[in-house]
Amino acid sequence: MSGHAAGDETGTGRGSPTRRRWGQGIMALAGALVLAPLPAGPAAAAGRPSGPAPGPAPGSPGTAPASVPRAPTLRHGTAARAGLLAPHLRQLVTDAEAFLGPSPRHPWYAGAVLLAGRGGTVALHRPIGMAVRYERYDEKTDTGVEFPPERQIPMAADTVFDLASVSKLFTSLLAVRQMERGALELEATVASYLPDFGRAGKQGITIRQLLTHTSGFRAWIPLYNAPTREGKLELVWNEAPISPPGAVYLYSDLNLISLQLVLERITGRSLDTLLREEITGPLGLHSTRYNPPASWKPRIAATEDARKPWSGLDRGLVWGEVHDENAFSLGGVAGHAGVFSSAWDLAVLGRTLLNRGAYGRTRILAPESVDLMFTNFNTAFPGHDHGLGFELYQHWYMGAMATPHTAGHTGFTGTCLVLDPTTDSFLVVLGNSVHPVRDWRSGSAPRVAAGTNLARAVAVRPEHGRTAWFSGTDSASTATLTLPAVDVSSGGARLSCALWWDTEPADVLVLETSVDGGDVWRPLPFTTSPHGEGPQEHPSGSVGGWSGRVWHRVTAALPAGRGVAVRWRCTTDQLYVGRGVYVDGQRIEDGGRVVFDEVRPADAARIRPAGWTASAD
Repeated sequence: MSGHAAGDETGTGRGSPTRRRWGQGIMALAGALVLAPLPAGPAAAAGRPSGPAPGPAPGSPGTAPASVPRAPTLRHGTAARAGLLAPHLRQLVTDAEAFLGPSPRHPWYAGAVLLAGRGGTVALHRPIGMAVRYERYDEKTDTGVEFPPERQIPMAADTVFDLASVSKLFTSLLAVRQMERGALELEATVASYLPDFGRAGKQGITIRQLLTHTSGFRAWIPLYNAPTREGKLELVWNEAPISPPGAVYLYSDLNLISLQLVLERITGRSLDTLLREEITGPLGLHSTRYNPPASWKPRIAATEDARKPWSGLDRGLVWGEVHDENAFSLGGVAGHAGVFSSAWDLAVLGRTLLNRGAYGRTRILAPESVDLMFTNFNTAFPGHDHGLGFELYQHWYMGAMATPHTAGHTGFTGTCLVLDPTTDSFLVVLGNSVHPVRDWRSGSAPRVAAGTNLARAVAVRPEHGRTAWFSGTDSASTATLTLPAVDVSSGGARLSCALWWDTEPADVLVLETSVDGGDVWRPLPFTTSPHGEGPQEHPSGSVGGWSGRVWHRVTAALPAGRGVAVRWRCTTDQLYVGRGVYVDGQRIEDGGRVVFDEVRPADAARIRPAGWTASAD
């Protein structure tokens, strides 16, 4: 078992062993933000994977001796074995299949492979739709011209995808490996490794700023317009930041292209060689590589009928070659794009990171290195949380899986990987959403739906009894949970209950009271006390955002009067939602007398839910 036999989130919030484990090592590394050099060993110095590396500071990937405990590895299993709720996994598939149809006009993708799990169990691994469907795109009619049925290829569980920008994670991992060896420093300037990079005002840009997209680079430049590799490098050397380094967050492919050049300079090896020797080889990721061979083509998902003006190059149907134009012009090997992989291989990588760098007896990163990759360096740029290479806390594609600790990345072709250490769960969605053309899909709705369904599959067990009130996870909604009016004597009356909340930061939960039959509602201040921590006052009567995904004890003083009513009001905006709100064990006491207690059937029957449901999950 994976350690989640109970199948819920109890004990995985702030202060729990799970969260403490993920917090270890951060403070020790936070001072200079530079990883301490780790011994490379003679094999690493020679450019080969070293031998056994059992400790937390391996010089290069290796297999630990038998005396070292094995980190969890993956196997297929049931939802129950993973500690997940099967109905929500079934809903994940149902929702994903809906995007094979008009979304809203064209399909979001021709097909996809969905993979979800928890601990060491992959509970869902499902292909849907087609890997290869369209022969070309007809611009005049805005339709896809399909291959004959016998030449179309259904999606399979082992279909290989062009990961697009998910490739950036591999480049980031390789960079952190070099930090462990002492060959790369996080706060060193890029120009200290690549002197030509220092042109055009870039002399102060650091390795950390490349990894966190705070270098000041614009999003991209058409390197493919330069006919030679030397010409492409000159474009990078002469590119000036559009904002001072460290001043703003701006996602840019140029950051990871520049990091690729650094890695190749300090190691003397190409990026594809580094990937094979440092990551895919040690982990056995046999379906992950740059430039897949022609023999792989029948199991690769096709991408775009690439033609100007929507594509930078006229290439026809791109199938088996990297879709990104700059990566293609760089020979298919680039720091920002170009890696091909399968859902299972990505899940193994995700399990390795959730294991803090190890898979079975193979370790590719020190535990502290993974902690650092999942640490938010962009606190100065709210909403753009970013670790080293990984994006953090992004509801726009993680859905309700998003927490301050959830890490992931997306790819332009329709791919994503999401890792939630809070619940030890992982999600892979690989779709060919640019097939047959890139502007058929917009937004990230399939990823959001998948993330929210997987988050719902991790149960929140009621604090009292068999059910708790649940606010739901609908966007653009207002849900109210109203208790029956009671007569309150002068002073001393209090509401108490248990409260669990995790909302998207813009969404809000308010406790309100009315003394005039519900015509006017006013916020009611309350206090929350999570288990094991001190009380926190909420004078506005509202909470929202991340609460640690643990139950909090709530108390609130009620105004005196006849017919005093209390309600919870949960309001969500039109964009994204979190995991939702749960309320349980509501009780009102007045001078030592219990005037309402929802454990009493007669009292519970008088609660008026609007948008809230009784949940046993």
